[in-house]
Amino acid sequence: MAVLAKCLGFGALLTLSAAPAFAQVSALPTIETPQGAAAVLPGQEAGRAAAPAPTAAAATPGAPPAQDQPVTFTAEEVEYDQNRAIVTARGHVEAWQGNRVLRADEFTYDRNTGVATARGNVQLIEADGQVIFAESVELRNEFKDGVLEGLRGLLAQNGRVAAAGARRTGGNFFDLSRVVYSACEPCQTDPLAPPIWQLRARTATLDQNARQARYRDATVEFGGVPLFWTPYLQHPTGSAPRQSGFLSPTFGITDYLGGFVETPYYWAIDESQDLLLRPQIATNNVPNLGLEYRRRFNFGEIAAEGSLGYLDGSQNTPVGAAGHIFSRGRFAIDENWRTGFNYNYATSEDYLRIYRYGARRLLDQNAYAEGFWGTDAYARIDGRAYQGLRSTDNNSQIPYVLPNIYADWQAPRDSLGGTFTVDTWNFAVFRDQGTSTQRGSTRIGYNLPMYDRAGGLWTVRAQSDLSAYAYTDLAGAPNYSTSADNGSIGAANIRAALDWRMPFVRSAGEYGHQVIEPRVQFVGGPLTGNQSSVPNEDSIDLEFTDANLFNLNRFAGRDRQEGGTRVDYALRSAWYFPNGGLLEGLAGASYRIQNDGGPFYTNSGLENRASDYVARARLMPVTWLEFLGRGRFAQDDGAMQFLDLSSTVSLGSGTALTGGYLFTPAMPYLTPYQERNEVAFGINQRIGNWRFGAFARYDVELNRPVVVTASAAYEDECFLFEARFLKRFAEDPSTNSLYPASTVLLFRIGLKTVGDVGFRAI
Repeated sequence: MAVLAKCLGFGALLTLSAAPAFAQVSALPTIETPQGAAAVLPGQEAGRAAAPAPTAAAATPGAPPAQDQPVTFTAEEVEYDQNRAIVTARGHVEAWQGNRVLRADEFTYDRNTGVATARGNVQLIEADGQVIFAESVELRNEFKDGVLEGLRGLLAQNGRVAAAGARRTGGNFFDLSRVVYSACEPCQTDPLAPPIWQLRARTATLDQNARQARYRDATVEFGGVPLFWTPYLQHPTGSAPRQSGFLSPTFGITDYLGGFVETPYYWAIDESQDLLLRPQIATNNVPNLGLEYRRRFNFGEIAAEGSLGYLDGSQNTPVGAAGHIFSRGRFAIDENWRTGFNYNYATSEDYLRIYRYGARRLLDQNAYAEGFWGTDAYARIDGRAYQGLRSTDNNSQIPYVLPNIYADWQAPRDSLGGTFTVDTWNFAVFRDQGTSTQRGSTRIGYNLPMYDRAGGLWTVRAQSDLSAYAYTDLAGAPNYSTSADNGSIGAANIRAALDWRMPFVRSAGEYGHQVIEPRVQFVGGPLTGNQSSVPNEDSIDLEFTDANLFNLNRFAGRDRQEGGTRVDYALRSAWYFPNGGLLEGLAGASYRIQNDGGPFYTNSGLENRASDYVARARLMPVTWLEFLGRGRFAQDDGAMQFLDLSSTVSLGSGTALTGGYLFTPAMPYLTPYQERNEVAFGINQRIGNWRFGAFARYDVELNRPVVVTASAAYEDECFLFEARFLKRFAEDPSTNSLYPASTVLLFRIGLKTVGDVGFRAI
């Protein structure tokens, strides 16, 4: 029968994360326990049962034991030699204090020297789940110092360590000799085969306070072959919190920078804020410094990214100091209101591309406050500014908005089942060159759905808009109006509609069921004309598709109002298959009663009384195959005006294929003014731990590629390898040449729990 003993007053035992404790034995009488007998040592009350020994699984992660907790151990045999003052426990010894456990075949403690020794199948189980195995362990100096032989360890995040010997000093430092470390699982077919990677070092130190592992004379082996040597290497242990230190470097070579290296340094300022420094040194240019700062508050957070650099004018870039800043903040005021800001600025798009800070053409800055009251009410006030980054952008014509005010409210359903909504949207837009506009507008809406006895859905909708404008330089961008230059004007519009649709459903037996649904909507309201004397800030973009066919106003904004009387009609049909697939199609158009061109531009699809036809088709015969298409076709001859096709094939083997085609006409509000006629194709393949991907877009009109990308990656529990290639063929209109950094080749190798390293070529 096992002997249970409880001893008070424990010191510290070695660990890889935080110091556990072990026993300091008080004066005990000689106790010799016959096989099968039980004994209670002094300090235990007779008849009290000791707690059962915990297992590693029962340990609570991250819960260090209190140093004054007693240590309890069980063994098949315990004896105390009073003459020599030695306590000996033998046979399946298991001792624990709090959440830490020591197991061994034999354990002895010499009270004269304060030395404790554990021999045979020694296991040290930590509170966070880490396990250390050793042939023998000797502890001294109140158990703050110790020596281990034949160490093996199972650490956090699947880390594995082995060493010929180990020494613990001061209770915090753990020195290993001839150490091997890896986070890779052993090969199932050949456990003795070298892992994918392992780190060998002459010596290593585990700093328990700093939770850092430091290696000297270290070699990284791949498949047992040494490929990288370094005199010194340091990384956090698996259980380490965030802490300051250098991160893995990135190397590369580009046409503009030449060879370069980036060595990030992470500074954990305190528990709520940190800073990342990204110094970059290149052979062909001056150094560049990037910074990233983050801070959390009880009521919000801020984050900022910035850099300082220099452009020397090569590759048609500007000359002089350059930099950027991207920042944001979010703050809660109370349970209803929050506020925030976004501030973004860069000297040029070329700078962002060259130094890998992201390719952006337009940056925005704003500050706002917004309130939420359930789903019934919302309000927001903000100010906005924008910056165009390309050399062709005229920032004097890009607006800044102050203020921009929006609020809406939805009333509860009335006795008929209808819903009233009301909102207001007011702003002041200013330009250094071009139109400046101040607008106040209000919209009231009503929506009432009703079902008839035949199953048809009738919907009554009404919408009223009232706006007032003051403007200057209406002849400038973006209006270019000849009707007036400076002045003020009011605009009003009311629209009402009766919408009917009837879904006819029939069973197709074992083949599913079918639906045919005609839909007709009558819309009426006063004529609005071409509205060229009204400033246009929010309705410049118009795309007529099946998605907005039945909108009361097909413009997304309010500065352009659709007027007159019209009828919208469409026919939708669908076949739903039992396997989850479907076949669906929709075709429709509009017809305006009055022969009034309204505010629609040429090629919008709505400039004539009879609109273009819009259509949508979707085919999914099985769940892993889908075809989707949207299009717009001329009313008179069916000529294609817009077409967007896409297809997706998802095979169970991990293969996914995508393809697409896009045609859009030239839009007067887009620069450059030209058609888009492109095809695209992509493939993604997963084979075991490997992932492959490729994507390409080709411009049929210009007969050249737009972009080509390819990637390959391998990832398992301990290793990551990734390669990416990107080639952009877009040209800078000002120079008729490719943008800088249009070709990118990236390699990344990651050793999980240790770090990663990257190489980039441009």
